[in-house]
Amino acid sequence: MSVPAEELRVLVEEVVRPLIDSPDELEVASSEEGSDVLIEISVNPDDAGKVIGRQGRVIKSIRTLARAAATRKGLNVDVELLDD
Repeated sequence: MSVPAEELRVLVEEVVRPLIDSPDELEVASSEEGSDVLIEISVNPDDAGKVIGRQGRVIKSIRTLARAAATRKGLNVDVELLDD
């Protein structure tokens, strides 16, 4: 995993952690294939709604922030919330 992909993972983790009630159950993983990075977020099922937000606004904002940071590094990023 490259340094920019790890930086994107840390960025997403730092944004999500304050939003949830069970930060000890937060897992953020990243995988990279060429210039494409996939960030996967796993949280306690009770916290999923907080990460999604009303009408998906929070997760959309997280994706926008990650994409803006990735664009500066010449990468494409996709952020997914995994449902357990």
